[in-house]
Amino acid sequence: MSAGRSADGREVQIPLQQVAPSLISPLSAAPPSHRPANLWPSSEPTAQQGVPAGFLPLHGGFRDHFVETPEAKYCCEACRLVLCQPRQTECGHRFCNSCICDILSRPNPVCPADMEPLFRDKIFKDVCCHREIMSLKVYCRSEANGCQEQMSLQQIPDHLNVCPFFEVPCPLGKCKERMMRKEIPDHLSWKCKQRETTCEFCSTKMPLTDLQKHKDTVCPAFPVMCPNHCSFTSLPRSELSGHQHDCPKAQVSCQFHRYGCMFKGLNQDMRQHESTFAAEHLKMMANRNLSLENKVEDVKGELMERYKVLPALSSRLSELENQNEELREKNRQMEQKLATMQKLMSSHSEKLLEVELELHSLRLLRDEMESLRGTLESVRTRLAALEQGGRGGSGSTTHTLASLETQLNRHDDMLSVHEIRLADMDLRFQVLETASYNGTLIWKIRDYKRRKQDAVAAKTLSLYSQPFYTGYFGYKMCARVYLNGDGMGKGTHLSLFFVVMRGEYDALLPWPFKQKVTLMLMDQGPSRKHLGDAFKPDPNSSSFRRPVAEMNIASGCPLFVSQNVLETGTYIKDDTIFIKVRGVSCGLQTTPMY
Repeated sequence: MSAGRSADGREVQIPLQQVAPSLISPLSAAPPSHRPANLWPSSEPTAQQGVPAGFLPLHGGFRDHFVETPEAKYCCEACRLVLCQPRQTECGHRFCNSCICDILSRPNPVCPADMEPLFRDKIFKDVCCHREIMSLKVYCRSEANGCQEQMSLQQIPDHLNVCPFFEVPCPLGKCKERMMRKEIPDHLSWKCKQRETTCEFCSTKMPLTDLQKHKDTVCPAFPVMCPNHCSFTSLPRSELSGHQHDCPKAQVSCQFHRYGCMFKGLNQDMRQHESTFAAEHLKMMANRNLSLENKVEDVKGELMERYKVLPALSSRLSELENQNEELREKNRQMEQKLATMQKLMSSHSEKLLEVELELHSLRLLRDEMESLRGTLESVRTRLAALEQGGRGGSGSTTHTLASLETQLNRHDDMLSVHEIRLADMDLRFQVLETASYNGTLIWKIRDYKRRKQDAVAAKTLSLYSQPFYTGYFGYKMCARVYLNGDGMGKGTHLSLFFVVMRGEYDALLPWPFKQKVTLMLMDQGPSRKHLGDAFKPDPNSSSFRRPVAEMNIASGCPLFVSQNVLETGTYIKDDTIFIKVRGVSCGLQTTPMY
């Protein structure tokens, strides 16, 4: 670092790295790709290791002025300069680091001294030679400027940091001039155009180059002339805007111009105009006031008309809000129905898959039964043929006949088993096909008259519906109907009951059964006046506890509907009635029974 003083006496530090352009080779401006790569990590002092940039030449050897002419052993065989970062080859010759890198970058490199081939791994750093070269005496690099100091080559960086003859740039960044270090104080005091100065009018500090522009444009204390050329020949710039209002020669408009006065003149003539035309100004104000009053009346009229419309708008707004609320409620209900339908479709898809699997099994069973029937028919045919031939045959024929009869009996037994399994599969298929998994049963009862006669004749007193479920893994339920009534309703009413059945997932369900139960007879006429009743299960009743048998005791309405009402209304159509049972709250309109 180097020190100098500015115009105000401050000490300015000047680093050597910024002030040694004379030491920098012109090659330093070349792109990095044009410089040969360093093939050996350097242990000598470099810019990164504390040596100032510019001390070591970028290419070739040292160009310093040595006190004594260096010996030939200290000179590079390529550039003939004093070695910089010396490298020694296998043949004993020395080169600068940058020079040997240039040679090795060529194809088939050879030593220029003896034309011996060169190899990268046979070249090494010559530390001893480097130490001797750095101890050689040289003159200061500012010798041309008058410095007569002598020192060793390695002492040059320390000397240049204090040498008064060394050229450095101006410590003020914007100034581009260069000077010797000893000239810095005079430069900062008198010559530098970027030196700091003070405005004599407002005492603001700034660079000297900005002083004139500051005075001409923004200095608040700089004296300026009135643009109207009045008696005030000079006044500070900050007072100029205030002076414009009072300047006697300023062009102004009459203060009544908003009322219609079009007079414009000098400020000094405005008082005479105001006194002369006072009456006219009052008339203008009166006319303007009258116009404003008329406008106010018009605005009042418009407001009154709008106030009259306001109640109607308010009521309309209330109606729209009510309609909006109704639409929101309908939208919410539709969303709930949509969610229910999605769940129902999901359960039905699972049910359909199960039905398809059962149907496939049923088809296989039928094919097997048909095969057994064919086998049985062939056995019977052979048996009949043997019977005809056995009438005149021997004992062996009798033994064969007995064996065939045994096979026939075995096939008959197998056929009976398969028929039973087929009937069971048919029943399960019908149950799966009609089962409901949303807690709602729609029970279609055909041949009402015949079934009613069977109930009156005590042949079939009651009918059971197919099972239905509150969910795919929910409660299992069914309905039971007495077409001729039961108990108090026998002979006069149709009795309808609700039955909780044993299901496969009862262990996972809460007990007792607490779902609201709705029983309903569907009206098939256009009025759709369904007859229904609903009840909440009694938690203490055994009918709603977890079933231990196939089904619990039925619970419902012995006097569900009068037979006269049933048979005279539109509840029977095509000799068919429909009964609806729900294990949750019912959403259909119902009519009280009589």
